[in-house]
Amino acid sequence: MSNIVSALNNKAYADGIAEVREIGLQGMITLRGDLASSAVKSAATSVTGVKMPAPGHANSDGQHGICWMSPDELLVLCPYDAVADTLEKMGKSLAKAHALYVDVSDARAVFELSGPHAREVLAKLVPVDLSPAAFTSGMFRRSRMAQIPAAFWLHAPDSFRIVTFRSNAQYAFDLLKVAAQPGSEVGYFKG
Repeated sequence: MSNIVSALNNKAYADGIAEVREIGLQGMITLRGDLASSAVKSAATSVTGVKMPAPGHANSDGQHGICWMSPDELLVLCPYDAVADTLEKMGKSLAKAHALYVDVSDARAVFELSGPHAREVLAKLVPVDLSPAAFTSGMFRRSRMAQIPAAFWLHAPDSFRIVTFRSNAQYAFDLLKVAAQPGSEVGYFKG
């Protein structure tokens, strides 16, 4: 039997102005349906233990979380080894609801970008206003990171989680690493 590994097997870069780290295996379930439906809300919140996020936000606690992807889509986060059980529990909540829920864990890669210059590093790569006044803790965006689709949120002060397709993992890591090179500070968000 083969060992399950994440896209980059926890690859990290810590020699620049921010730390870039692939976080390893993360359970991820796409949930599509009417987000106002009590069944859909319950399916997401009961398995994660976090509150339903507002549009354009993510609520997370460790490996558990809910990310608002679009008006009819959530990304439900759970431990990787709990995906099958989580899907089963969600199925019970959604038995009579018109909804779709599917495991996308192995199709994605997740990175953590952290440090006092993390905001500046990501701002070099995405067309999003990341100023501290405009992008606060818990805010979530789906956008482009250079030439690839990416989703990200500020999950802790000076720390972003970034989700990309697994097939783009090395490219995403290299982008973040180059943007975090020593001496590449821009100082735009300072003072």
